[in-house]
Amino acid sequence: MANTEIVYARELTLHPEEFIDVLKRSTLAERRPVDDAERIRSMCQNANLIVTARKDGKLVGVARSLTDFIYCTYLSDLAVDESLQKQGIGTRLIKETKLHSPQAKLILLSAPAAVNYYPKIGMTRHDNCFMLDDVNDLKITERQ
Repeated sequence: MANTEIVYARELTLHPEEFIDVLKRSTLAERRPVDDAERIRSMCQNANLIVTARKDGKLVGVARSLTDFIYCTYLSDLAVDESLQKQGIGTRLIKETKLHSPQAKLILLSAPAAVNYYPKIGMTRHDNCFMLDDVNDLKITERQ
C-alpha cells in the first residue's frame, strides 16, 4: 500500500517541468508564463526558498519565495493541486516558508480568487502595495 501522507520539505532546486505541471493543476497557470520555458527555468533557478508538498513523491503544492531570511520574504508563488485544495496544504506551505525565515515579514500578492483566503488564516491585509510592470510607466521629474 502506498504512503498517501503529504510530505513537506525545503528543496534547494525545483525542476521547471514539475513546477509547470503543478501550476497547471492549480489555478495559478493562467497568471504565470507556463508557455515560456526559459522564463520558468529562471524563476525556479533564482528562487532562494522553495517549500514543497509531495504526495507519493509527486509535487502537489509549492511555495516559491525570494528572501533575505532576516527582513522580508516575498512568497511569489503558492500553488496547490486543485484536487487537493481546502485540505490545509496551502496554509502549511505558508507556515513552513515562515519557519525558514522567522524574523522576516512574509509578503505576498494574492490571486484575485484568493483575496479572502489569507485573512481567514491569520494574514493581515495591507493597502500600501504598489507595482510597476513597465519601467516606461515610471514618471520621472527632472530637477533643475
